[in-house]
Amino acid sequence: MIIEGKLVHIATIDPESSGDDDEVDDHFIDARSRGKSLAEFRFRVEEAIKGNYLFTTNDDDDDGARLWGVEATDAAVLSKFLKAKRYKVYEAFTALRRTLRWRADFRPADDDLAPPWDNVWFASGADKEGRPLCYSVLGREYQRNLMSMGQQSCNEYLRWRLLCLEKGIRRLNFQSGGVDSIVQIVDMRHAGGPTTKEMKLIGKKMIALLHDHYPGIVHKNLIINVPSWFLTLNALKLRLVTKRSKNKFIFVKQSRVTETLLKYATIENILVQYGGLRRENDTEFTTEDKVLEAYIRANGTELIQIPVEVGVSVTWDITVIGYDVAYREEFVPEDDCSYKILLQEKRMGEGMRNSFYIREEGKIVISIVNHSFTRKKAFYRYKTKASMPIHRIHN
Repeated sequence: MIIEGKLVHIATIDPESSGDDDEVDDHFIDARSRGKSLAEFRFRVEEAIKGNYLFTTNDDDDDGARLWGVEATDAAVLSKFLKAKRYKVYEAFTALRRTLRWRADFRPADDDLAPPWDNVWFASGADKEGRPLCYSVLGREYQRNLMSMGQQSCNEYLRWRLLCLEKGIRRLNFQSGGVDSIVQIVDMRHAGGPTTKEMKLIGKKMIALLHDHYPGIVHKNLIINVPSWFLTLNALKLRLVTKRSKNKFIFVKQSRVTETLLKYATIENILVQYGGLRRENDTEFTTEDKVLEAYIRANGTELIQIPVEVGVSVTWDITVIGYDVAYREEFVPEDDCSYKILLQEKRMGEGMRNSFYIREEGKIVISIVNHSFTRKKAFYRYKTKASMPIHRIHN
C-alpha cells in the first residue's frame, strides 16, 4: 500500500484472528526437529490411508490420496502443512484431513464447475526464483454481476478465483528442488467503485481458504493498480496487521507497479502492460537476450546509441520506469552529407519497440529527456538480423 509516497505492505487478514495458522520461519526450527516431525507426520498419514480414515481426493483419477497432483504423503506436501502449523504434527495432520475433505466436497480443480472467465486469468513469466507469475484481472463486469445476482454470483466468483489458483498450481513441480509456490498478481485497474458487501465477504473467504487449504502455495499476493478508494478504506487496518503476515499481501498503486514487480522479477519477465519488456508470443526477443540499463538524471537527457551494420534490420525494445519522459528515435548516418532520419518522437507512456532497415553506415540514437526532479531508469535490448528492406520484399 502506498501512503505518503512509501510502499507499505498490508494483509487483508481478520485483525481478530489469533494468527495460529501463520507460517513459521524454518530458521527457528533446527533441521533435526524438522526431519523428526516430517517422519512422524508421514507415518500418521500412511496409517490413516491404510486404516481408510483419511478423507481423500482424486484430482487425477489415480488410486490413493492425492493433493495438488502428487501423493499426499509426498515430503513437499507434508512440509507445507507442517510449516504452516509450526511443525506441530497433530495440528498439521488435522489440517491436511480437513483440506482433503474440503477438496472432495468443493472440487476446486474441476474446470467444468467454474464460470467461463478464462480470458481474465493467465500465467506469464517467472520471478527471480523461477516461481510462475499468475495474473488475475478484475473488472467492472464482475462487480455488476455480484450486485445483480447476489449469493449465487458470489459463489461463482469465488470458484473462479480458486480455479485460477489451481491453474497456477498445475505449473508447479513438487519434486525435490522444484518450484513449489507461485506469485499471484491481481490487477485492480478496472475494479470499479468501492467494494460491495459481497466483495468484502469473498475477500475474507478467499483469505481463509488460502490459509486453511493452500499453505505455502502462494509466495506473494501482489495487488496492483489499487484504486485510491481502496487505499483509503484500508489505511486504518495497517495498525492491526501482525508482522508475520504483512509481507504476504502487497497493495500497490498504479505509479509504483513496475518498481514493485522489479523486486520479484526481472524486467524481461514483466509484461509490457506493466512496464516490462515481455510480450506474449514474442518472435523477436526471449528472456535469454541481454538487457542493458541506463539512468536518466533529473532534468537531464540520456542518449542511447545502437551500433548497426549496412544490410541488416535492427529491432529494439525499451522501457523507462515511471515513463513520463520525452522520447525520440532517429537514424544518424556517418556521412555528413546524408540526412538524419527521424523514426519516432513522442511522450513515452508505455514501453517502445521499433525496427529499421540499415541502408548506409550509421547508428540508431535514442534520446530520452527527463523533465522530472528524480532520476529515472531505462531498460533496453536490441538485436540485428540480415534482411531485405520491406519495399523490396514485396516487389
